[in-house]
Amino acid sequence: MPGSSLKFGTSGLRGLASELEGQAARRYTSAFLKHLAALGQDGGGRVFVAGDFRPSSAAIAQDCAVAIDAAGLQPVDCGAIPTPALALHAMAAGCAAIMVTGSHIPADRNGLKFYLPSGEISKEDEAGIMAALADDAVADRAVTSQDEAAAAYERYFRRYAGLLPESRLTGWRIGVFEHSTVARDMLGQLLRHFGAETVSLGRIDGFVPVDTEAFGDAVLAPLGGWVREHGLDALVSADGDGDRPLLMDRHGDFVRGDVLGLITARYLGARSVVTPVTSNSGIERSGAFSRVVRTRVGSPYVVAAMADAPGAVIGFEANGGTLVGQGVSAGGVALPPLATRDAVLPLLCVLGLAAGKDMPIDALVRALPLQHALADRLQDVPSDKSARFIERLGSDAAYAADLFAPHGIAGLSQIDGMQFQTSSGDMVHFRASGNAPELRCYVEGSTPDVARELLAWGLEVAAREVS
Repeated sequence: MPGSSLKFGTSGLRGLASELEGQAARRYTSAFLKHLAALGQDGGGRVFVAGDFRPSSAAIAQDCAVAIDAAGLQPVDCGAIPTPALALHAMAAGCAAIMVTGSHIPADRNGLKFYLPSGEISKEDEAGIMAALADDAVADRAVTSQDEAAAAYERYFRRYAGLLPESRLTGWRIGVFEHSTVARDMLGQLLRHFGAETVSLGRIDGFVPVDTEAFGDAVLAPLGGWVREHGLDALVSADGDGDRPLLMDRHGDFVRGDVLGLITARYLGARSVVTPVTSNSGIERSGAFSRVVRTRVGSPYVVAAMADAPGAVIGFEANGGTLVGQGVSAGGVALPPLATRDAVLPLLCVLGLAAGKDMPIDALVRALPLQHALADRLQDVPSDKSARFIERLGSDAAYAADLFAPHGIAGLSQIDGMQFQTSSGDMVHFRASGNAPELRCYVEGSTPDVARELLAWGLEVAAREVS
Protein backbone atom coordinates (compact mmCIF):
# COMPACT_ATOMS: atom_id res chain seq x y z
CA MET A 1 0.00 0.00 0.00
CA PRO A 2 1.94 3.04 -1.26
CA GLY A 3 2.59 5.70 1.37
CA SER A 4 1.35 3.50 4.21
CA SER A 5 3.20 3.12 7.51
CA LEU A 6 2.25 -0.56 7.61
CA LYS A 7 5.16 -2.98 7.36
CA PHE A 8 6.51 -6.20 8.81
CA GLY A 9 9.10 -5.62 11.52
CA THR A 10 10.78 -7.80 14.12
CA SER A 11 7.47 -9.35 15.18
CA GLY A 12 4.47 -9.02 12.88
CA LEU A 13 2.87 -6.26 10.86
CA ARG A 14 2.90 -2.82 12.52
CA GLY A 15 1.83 0.73 11.69
CA LEU A 16 -0.58 3.51 12.52
CA ALA A 17 -3.88 2.19 13.84
CA SER A 18 -5.76 4.63 11.63
CA GLU A 19 -4.15 3.03 8.56
CA LEU A 20 -4.66 -0.56 9.72
CA GLU A 21 -8.29 -0.33 10.79
CA GLY A 22 -10.84 -1.15 8.09
CA GLN A 23 -9.85 -2.36 4.64
CA ALA A 24 -6.14 -2.69 5.37
CA ALA A 25 -6.72 -5.20 8.18
CA ARG A 26 -9.18 -7.09 5.98
CA ARG A 27 -6.79 -7.18 3.02
CA TYR A 28 -3.81 -8.36 5.06
CA THR A 29 -6.01 -11.01 6.69
CA SER A 30 -7.22 -12.12 3.25
CA ALA A 31 -3.62 -12.27 2.04
CA PHE A 32 -2.67 -14.39 5.06
CA LEU A 33 -5.54 -16.79 4.33
CA LYS A 34 -4.51 -17.06 0.67
CA HIS A 35 -0.98 -17.84 1.79
CA LEU A 36 -2.33 -20.51 4.14
CA ALA A 37 -4.29 -22.07 1.29
CA ALA A 38 -1.20 -22.07 -0.92
CA LEU A 39 0.66 -23.94 1.82
CA GLY A 40 -2.22 -26.37 2.30
CA GLN A 41 -2.59 -25.24 5.94
CA ASP A 42 -6.21 -24.10 6.17
CA GLY A 43 -6.35 -25.73 9.59
CA GLY A 44 -9.77 -27.31 9.45
CA GLY A 45 -11.54 -24.16 8.39
CA ARG A 46 -11.23 -22.16 11.64
CA VAL A 47 -9.04 -19.12 12.40
CA PHE A 48 -8.54 -17.94 15.97
CA VAL A 49 -8.42 -14.19 16.77
CA ALA A 50 -7.50 -12.28 19.95
CA GLY A 51 -6.35 -8.77 20.80
CA ASP A 52 -4.85 -6.48 23.39
CA PHE A 53 -6.54 -3.60 25.24
CA ARG A 54 -5.51 -0.69 23.00
CA PRO A 55 -8.47 1.39 21.76
CA SER A 56 -8.27 0.23 18.14
CA SER A 57 -7.86 -3.50 18.74
CA ALA A 58 -11.53 -4.53 19.01
CA ALA A 59 -12.45 -2.90 15.69
CA ILE A 60 -9.41 -4.35 13.93
CA ALA A 61 -10.19 -7.81 15.32
CA GLN A 62 -13.68 -7.46 13.88
CA ASP A 63 -12.16 -6.54 10.51
CA CYS A 64 -10.10 -9.73 10.68
CA ALA A 65 -13.27 -11.72 11.44
CA VAL A 66 -15.02 -10.17 8.44
CA ALA A 67 -12.19 -11.22 6.13
CA ILE A 68 -12.08 -14.72 7.64
CA ASP A 69 -15.84 -15.13 7.12
CA ALA A 70 -15.60 -13.74 3.58
CA ALA A 71 -13.03 -16.44 2.80
CA GLY A 72 -15.51 -19.10 3.82
CA LEU A 73 -13.77 -19.87 7.11
CA GLN A 74 -15.01 -19.69 10.71
CA PRO A 75 -13.61 -16.92 12.96
CA VAL A 76 -13.06 -17.93 16.58
CA ASP A 77 -12.98 -15.15 19.20
CA CYS A 78 -10.45 -15.72 21.98
CA GLY A 79 -10.97 -12.31 23.60
CA ALA A 80 -8.20 -10.29 25.25
CA ILE A 81 -5.52 -12.81 26.19
CA PRO A 82 -1.71 -12.99 25.97
CA THR A 83 -0.28 -13.68 22.53
CA PRO A 84 1.30 -16.99 23.67
CA ALA A 85 -2.09 -18.08 25.05
CA LEU A 86 -3.69 -17.51 21.65
CA ALA A 87 -0.89 -19.35 19.87
CA LEU A 88 -1.09 -22.28 22.30
CA HIS A 89 -4.86 -22.63 21.93
CA ALA A 90 -4.86 -22.35 18.14
CA MET A 91 -1.99 -24.80 17.71
CA ALA A 92 -3.75 -27.32 19.96
CA ALA A 93 -6.71 -27.17 17.57
CA GLY A 94 -4.46 -27.37 14.51
CA CYS A 95 -5.63 -23.94 13.37
CA ALA A 96 -4.17 -20.61 12.29
CA ALA A 97 -4.39 -17.49 14.44
CA ILE A 98 -4.16 -13.70 14.30
CA MET A 99 -3.25 -11.54 17.30
CA VAL A 100 -4.23 -7.87 17.08
CA THR A 101 -1.60 -5.98 19.05
CA GLY A 102 0.92 -3.20 18.91
CA SER A 103 2.77 -4.80 21.84
CA HIS A 104 4.81 -2.06 23.55
CA ILE A 105 4.65 0.67 20.88
CA PRO A 106 2.57 3.89 21.25
CA ALA A 107 -1.21 3.64 21.53
CA ASP A 108 -1.83 5.30 18.17
CA ARG A 109 -0.21 2.28 16.50
CA ASN A 110 -1.30 -1.32 16.21
CA GLY A 111 -0.44 -4.50 14.39
CA LEU A 112 -1.19 -8.08 13.41
CA LYS A 113 0.77 -11.16 14.45
CA PHE A 114 0.07 -14.14 12.21
CA TYR A 115 0.35 -17.80 13.25
CA LEU A 116 0.28 -20.89 11.06
CA PRO A 117 -1.28 -24.02 12.57
CA SER A 118 2.33 -25.07 13.21
CA GLY A 119 3.27 -21.82 14.96
CA GLU A 120 4.74 -18.37 14.37
CA ILE A 121 5.24 -17.33 10.75
CA SER A 122 8.71 -17.02 9.24
CA LYS A 123 10.25 -14.27 7.16
CA GLU A 124 9.45 -16.42 4.11
CA ASP A 125 5.80 -16.47 5.19
CA GLU A 126 5.85 -12.68 5.48
CA ALA A 127 7.01 -12.53 1.87
CA GLY A 128 4.23 -14.94 0.88
CA ILE A 129 1.61 -12.77 2.58
CA MET A 130 2.90 -9.67 0.82
CA ALA A 131 2.83 -11.49 -2.51
CA ALA A 132 -0.82 -12.41 -1.92
CA LEU A 133 -1.85 -8.88 -0.85
CA ALA A 134 -4.42 -7.40 -3.24
CA ASP A 135 -6.28 -4.10 -3.54
CA ASP A 136 -9.71 -5.75 -3.70
CA ALA A 137 -12.03 -4.46 -0.99
CA VAL A 138 -13.62 -6.88 1.47
CA ALA A 139 -17.24 -5.82 1.88
CA ASP A 140 -19.03 -5.46 5.21
CA ARG A 141 -20.99 -8.51 6.31
CA ALA A 142 -22.67 -9.84 9.43
CA VAL A 143 -20.26 -12.18 11.20
CA THR A 144 -20.86 -14.61 14.04
CA SER A 145 -17.66 -15.70 15.75
CA GLN A 146 -17.34 -18.76 17.94
CA ASP A 147 -16.45 -17.77 21.52
CA GLU A 148 -13.49 -19.67 22.99
CA ALA A 149 -12.04 -16.93 25.21
CA ALA A 150 -12.53 -18.87 28.45
CA ALA A 151 -11.16 -22.10 26.96
CA ALA A 152 -8.05 -20.35 25.62
CA TYR A 153 -7.39 -18.71 29.01
CA GLU A 154 -7.83 -22.01 30.86
CA ARG A 155 -5.50 -23.92 28.51
CA TYR A 156 -2.74 -21.37 29.08
CA PHE A 157 -3.23 -21.49 32.86
CA ARG A 158 -3.01 -25.30 32.83
CA ARG A 159 0.26 -25.15 30.88
CA TYR A 160 1.97 -23.50 33.84
CA ALA A 161 -0.07 -24.71 36.81
CA GLY A 162 2.41 -27.55 37.35
CA LEU A 163 5.58 -25.67 36.38
CA LEU A 164 6.73 -25.17 39.99
CA PRO A 165 6.41 -27.38 43.04
CA GLU A 166 3.20 -26.85 44.98
CA SER A 167 3.30 -23.82 47.32
CA ARG A 168 6.80 -22.90 46.05
CA LEU A 169 6.09 -19.15 46.44
CA THR A 170 4.53 -19.31 49.90
CA GLY A 171 5.88 -16.45 52.02
CA TRP A 172 6.63 -14.25 49.01
CA ARG A 173 4.86 -10.92 48.65
CA ILE A 174 4.76 -9.98 44.97
CA GLY A 175 3.39 -6.85 43.33
CA VAL A 176 1.67 -7.15 39.95
CA PHE A 177 1.91 -3.95 37.88
CA GLU A 178 -1.29 -4.60 35.97
CA HIS A 179 -1.61 -1.40 33.86
CA SER A 180 -3.21 -2.50 30.57
CA THR A 181 -1.42 -5.77 29.88
CA VAL A 182 -3.62 -8.70 28.86
CA ALA A 183 -1.42 -10.88 31.10
CA ARG A 184 -2.42 -9.08 34.31
CA ASP A 185 -5.12 -11.49 35.54
CA MET A 186 -3.13 -14.57 34.56
CA LEU A 187 -0.01 -13.38 36.40
CA GLY A 188 -1.91 -12.76 39.62
CA GLN A 189 -3.80 -16.05 39.42
CA LEU A 190 -0.68 -18.15 38.81
CA LEU A 191 1.34 -16.44 41.54
CA ARG A 192 -1.43 -17.08 44.05
CA HIS A 193 -1.74 -20.65 42.76
CA PHE A 194 1.87 -21.22 43.86
CA GLY A 195 1.24 -19.65 47.28
CA ALA A 196 2.38 -16.05 46.83
CA GLU A 197 0.59 -13.07 48.31
CA THR A 198 -0.06 -10.59 45.50
CA VAL A 199 -0.61 -6.84 45.51
CA SER A 200 -2.48 -5.34 42.56
CA LEU A 201 -0.85 -2.12 41.35
CA GLY A 202 -1.48 0.44 38.60
CA ARG A 203 -4.48 -1.18 36.91
CA ILE A 204 -6.18 1.08 34.36
CA ASP A 205 -9.22 0.83 32.11
CA GLY A 206 -7.52 2.55 29.17
CA PHE A 207 -4.22 1.71 27.52
CA VAL A 208 -0.63 2.73 28.21
CA PRO A 209 2.32 1.36 26.22
CA VAL A 210 4.94 -0.33 28.41
CA ASP A 211 8.34 -1.05 26.91
CA THR A 212 9.90 -3.59 29.26
CA GLU A 213 13.40 -2.72 27.98
CA ALA A 214 13.13 1.05 28.49
CA PHE A 215 13.62 1.25 32.25
CA GLY A 216 13.82 5.04 32.14
CA ASP A 217 10.28 5.49 30.78
CA ALA A 218 8.05 7.69 32.92
CA VAL A 219 5.35 5.01 33.10
CA LEU A 220 7.76 2.83 35.10
CA ALA A 221 8.86 5.58 37.50
CA PRO A 222 6.43 4.69 40.35
CA LEU A 223 7.45 1.04 40.53
CA GLY A 224 10.43 1.40 42.85
CA GLY A 225 8.31 3.39 45.30
CA TRP A 226 5.64 0.69 45.24
CA VAL A 227 8.23 -1.97 46.11
CA ARG A 228 9.25 -0.04 49.22
CA GLU A 229 5.75 1.11 50.17
CA HIS A 230 4.27 -2.40 50.08
CA GLY A 231 7.33 -4.30 51.32
CA LEU A 232 7.51 -6.42 48.19
CA ASP A 233 9.93 -9.27 47.54
CA ALA A 234 9.44 -8.67 43.81
CA LEU A 235 7.27 -6.84 41.31
CA VAL A 236 6.21 -8.35 37.99
CA SER A 237 4.51 -7.18 34.82
CA ALA A 238 4.43 -7.63 31.06
CA ASP A 239 3.97 -5.56 27.93
CA GLY A 240 0.61 -4.96 26.25
CA ASP A 241 0.18 -8.40 24.69
CA GLY A 242 1.90 -10.38 27.43
CA ASP A 243 4.93 -11.72 25.59
CA ARG A 244 7.66 -9.56 27.17
CA PRO A 245 8.26 -9.81 30.94
CA LEU A 246 9.22 -7.20 33.50
CA LEU A 247 10.72 -8.03 36.91
CA MET A 248 11.89 -5.74 39.71
CA ASP A 249 13.72 -7.07 42.78
CA ARG A 250 13.19 -6.22 46.46
CA HIS A 251 15.46 -3.17 46.16
CA GLY A 252 13.50 -1.66 43.28
CA ASP A 253 16.11 -2.60 40.66
CA PHE A 254 14.99 -3.93 37.29
CA VAL A 255 16.24 -7.31 36.11
CA ARG A 256 17.07 -7.24 32.42
CA GLY A 257 15.13 -9.48 30.09
CA ASP A 258 18.17 -11.40 28.86
CA VAL A 259 19.07 -12.17 32.47
CA LEU A 260 15.56 -13.57 32.97
CA GLY A 261 16.06 -15.67 29.84
CA LEU A 262 19.43 -16.97 31.00
CA ILE A 263 18.08 -18.00 34.42
CA THR A 264 15.02 -19.60 32.81
CA ALA A 265 17.16 -21.61 30.39
CA ARG A 266 19.27 -22.90 33.28
CA TYR A 267 16.19 -23.69 35.39
CA LEU A 268 14.69 -25.71 32.54
CA GLY A 269 17.93 -27.57 31.82
CA ALA A 270 18.45 -26.26 28.31
CA ARG A 271 21.42 -27.62 26.40
CA SER A 272 21.06 -25.18 23.50
CA VAL A 273 20.20 -21.49 23.81
CA VAL A 274 19.19 -19.32 20.88
CA THR A 275 19.18 -15.57 21.44
CA PRO A 276 19.82 -12.36 19.49
CA VAL A 277 23.10 -10.53 19.37
CA THR A 278 21.70 -7.90 21.77
CA SER A 279 21.55 -10.33 24.73
CA ASN A 280 24.24 -10.23 27.44
CA SER A 281 27.62 -11.76 26.66
CA GLY A 282 27.47 -13.49 30.06
CA ILE A 283 25.34 -16.20 28.44
CA GLU A 284 28.45 -17.71 26.87
CA ARG A 285 30.59 -17.02 29.96
CA SER A 286 28.18 -18.92 32.19
CA GLY A 287 29.32 -22.20 30.62
CA ALA A 288 25.87 -23.63 31.32
CA PHE A 289 24.99 -24.57 27.74
CA SER A 290 26.49 -26.85 25.13
CA ARG A 291 25.62 -24.41 22.37
CA VAL A 292 24.72 -20.71 22.20
CA VAL A 293 23.42 -19.44 18.86
CA ARG A 294 23.25 -15.70 18.18
CA THR A 295 20.71 -14.27 15.72
CA ARG A 296 19.35 -11.01 14.44
CA VAL A 297 16.73 -9.29 16.58
CA GLY A 298 13.22 -10.62 16.03
CA SER A 299 11.38 -13.75 17.07
CA PRO A 300 11.25 -15.18 13.49
CA TYR A 301 15.05 -15.38 13.48
CA VAL A 302 15.11 -17.04 16.90
CA VAL A 303 12.40 -19.53 15.89
CA ALA A 304 14.25 -20.44 12.70
CA ALA A 305 17.53 -21.07 14.54
CA MET A 306 15.82 -23.08 17.29
CA ALA A 307 14.69 -25.64 14.72
CA ASP A 308 18.31 -26.65 14.04
CA ALA A 309 19.63 -26.56 17.62
CA PRO A 310 20.41 -29.89 19.34
CA GLY A 311 19.16 -31.18 22.68
CA ALA A 312 16.72 -29.36 24.94
CA VAL A 313 16.26 -25.93 23.33
CA ILE A 314 15.26 -22.61 24.88
CA GLY A 315 15.19 -19.35 22.93
CA PHE A 316 14.84 -15.88 24.35
CA GLU A 317 15.20 -12.29 23.29
CA ALA A 318 16.90 -9.43 25.10
CA ASN A 319 13.44 -8.29 26.18
CA GLY A 320 13.03 -11.56 28.11
CA GLY A 321 10.33 -13.08 25.90
CA THR A 322 11.09 -16.81 26.15
CA LEU A 323 10.41 -19.55 23.58
CA VAL A 324 10.28 -23.28 24.28
CA GLY A 325 11.74 -25.72 21.78
CA GLN A 326 12.14 -29.47 21.73
CA GLY A 327 13.16 -31.67 24.66
CA VAL A 328 12.33 -29.28 27.52
CA SER A 329 10.92 -30.45 30.86
CA ALA A 330 10.14 -28.94 34.24
CA GLY A 331 10.24 -31.06 37.38
CA GLY A 332 10.49 -34.18 35.27
CA VAL A 333 7.35 -33.32 33.29
CA ALA A 334 7.68 -32.48 29.59
CA LEU A 335 6.90 -28.87 28.66
CA PRO A 336 5.50 -29.00 25.13
CA PRO A 337 7.16 -26.72 22.56
CA LEU A 338 5.75 -23.22 22.16
CA ALA A 339 8.07 -21.31 19.88
CA THR A 340 6.66 -17.86 20.43
CA ARG A 341 7.62 -15.21 22.99
CA ASP A 342 6.14 -15.69 26.47
CA ALA A 343 6.32 -13.38 29.51
CA VAL A 344 4.76 -15.67 32.11
CA LEU A 345 7.26 -18.55 31.78
CA PRO A 346 10.45 -16.61 32.64
CA LEU A 347 8.80 -14.78 35.54
CA LEU A 348 7.66 -18.05 37.13
CA CYS A 349 11.01 -19.75 36.54
CA VAL A 350 13.06 -16.96 38.10
CA LEU A 351 10.74 -16.56 41.09
CA GLY A 352 10.57 -20.34 41.51
CA LEU A 353 14.34 -20.76 41.43
CA ALA A 354 14.90 -17.92 43.92
CA ALA A 355 12.27 -19.32 46.29
CA GLY A 356 13.64 -22.84 45.93
CA LYS A 357 17.12 -21.65 46.86
CA ASP A 358 15.68 -19.47 49.64
CA MET A 359 17.52 -16.46 48.30
CA PRO A 360 16.37 -13.05 47.04
CA ILE A 361 16.32 -12.33 43.33
CA ASP A 362 19.17 -9.80 43.56
CA ALA A 363 21.45 -12.47 45.04
CA LEU A 364 20.45 -14.89 42.28
CA VAL A 365 21.43 -12.30 39.67
CA ARG A 366 24.69 -11.37 41.39
CA ALA A 367 25.86 -14.98 41.13
CA LEU A 368 25.81 -14.80 37.32
CA PRO A 369 28.94 -13.85 35.29
CA LEU A 370 27.30 -10.81 33.73
CA GLN A 371 28.51 -7.59 32.27
CA HIS A 372 26.49 -4.62 33.51
CA ALA A 373 24.04 -4.00 30.65
CA LEU A 374 21.68 -1.13 29.89
CA ALA A 375 19.53 -0.12 26.94
CA ASP A 376 17.43 2.84 25.88
CA ARG A 377 16.22 4.45 22.68
CA LEU A 378 15.71 7.70 20.83
CA GLN A 379 12.07 8.06 19.87
CA ASP A 380 10.61 9.69 16.76
CA VAL A 381 13.69 9.02 14.64
CA PRO A 382 12.65 8.38 11.01
CA SER A 383 13.83 4.98 9.80
CA ASP A 384 15.78 6.49 6.91
CA LYS A 385 17.88 8.60 9.30
CA SER A 386 18.61 5.56 11.49
CA ALA A 387 19.55 3.57 8.40
CA ARG A 388 21.96 6.23 7.12
CA PHE A 389 23.68 6.49 10.50
CA ILE A 390 24.11 2.73 10.88
CA GLU A 391 25.16 2.25 7.25
CA ARG A 392 27.84 4.92 7.59
CA LEU A 393 29.17 3.30 10.78
CA GLY A 394 29.59 0.07 8.81
CA SER A 395 30.99 1.46 5.57
CA ASP A 396 33.17 4.35 6.72
CA ALA A 397 35.90 3.05 9.03
CA ALA A 398 37.41 6.52 9.53
CA TYR A 399 34.01 7.91 10.55
CA ALA A 400 33.47 5.09 13.05
CA ALA A 401 36.99 5.46 14.47
CA ASP A 402 36.53 9.19 14.90
CA LEU A 403 33.14 8.72 16.58
CA PHE A 404 34.55 6.08 18.94
CA ALA A 405 37.79 7.93 19.64
CA PRO A 406 36.97 8.27 23.39
CA HIS A 407 36.65 4.50 23.73
CA GLY A 408 38.47 2.83 20.83
CA ILE A 409 37.30 -0.08 18.68
CA ALA A 410 38.60 -3.59 19.39
CA GLY A 411 35.94 -5.60 17.54
CA LEU A 412 32.80 -5.33 15.46
CA SER A 413 29.69 -7.44 14.80
CA GLN A 414 27.16 -6.63 12.09
CA ILE A 415 24.61 -9.40 12.75
CA ASP A 416 21.95 -6.73 13.38
CA GLY A 417 22.89 -3.08 13.41
CA MET A 418 26.42 -2.19 14.51
CA GLN A 419 27.88 -3.67 17.70
CA PHE A 420 31.29 -2.33 18.76
CA GLN A 421 33.63 -3.86 21.31
CA THR A 422 35.66 -1.07 22.89
CA SER A 423 39.35 -1.16 23.72
CA SER A 424 38.51 -1.74 27.40
CA GLY A 425 36.27 -4.74 26.65
CA ASP A 426 32.95 -2.93 26.93
CA MET A 427 30.26 -2.84 24.23
CA VAL A 428 28.09 -0.28 22.42
CA HIS A 429 25.44 -1.43 19.94
CA PHE A 430 23.30 0.79 17.70
CA ARG A 431 20.24 -0.71 16.04
CA ALA A 432 17.10 0.66 14.38
CA SER A 433 13.83 -0.68 15.78
CA GLY A 434 11.91 -2.86 13.36
CA ASN A 435 8.54 -1.89 14.87
CA ALA A 436 8.63 1.86 15.49
CA PRO A 437 10.53 5.02 14.46
CA GLU A 438 13.18 4.50 17.12
CA LEU A 439 16.95 4.17 17.26
CA ARG A 440 18.03 1.82 20.05
CA CYS A 441 21.30 1.77 21.94
CA TYR A 442 22.51 -1.22 23.96
CA VAL A 443 25.63 -1.18 26.12
CA GLU A 444 27.63 -3.49 28.38
CA GLY A 445 30.16 -2.14 30.89
CA SER A 446 32.57 -3.54 33.45
CA THR A 447 30.77 -1.65 36.24
CA PRO A 448 27.31 -0.06 36.61
CA ASP A 449 28.88 3.39 36.36
CA VAL A 450 30.72 2.49 33.15
CA ALA A 451 27.50 1.14 31.65
CA ARG A 452 25.57 4.30 32.56
CA GLU A 453 28.29 6.50 31.10
CA LEU A 454 28.44 4.45 27.90
CA LEU A 455 24.68 4.59 27.46
CA ALA A 456 24.57 8.34 28.00
CA TRP A 457 27.44 8.77 25.54
CA GLY A 458 25.85 6.47 22.98
CA LEU A 459 22.50 8.23 23.10
CA GLU A 460 24.15 11.65 22.88
CA VAL A 461 26.25 10.60 19.87
CA ALA A 462 23.27 9.02 18.12
CA ALA A 463 21.03 12.03 18.75
CA ARG A 464 23.66 14.34 17.29
CA GLU A 465 24.29 12.19 14.23
CA VAL A 466 20.63 11.72 13.26
CA SER A 467 19.54 15.30 13.98
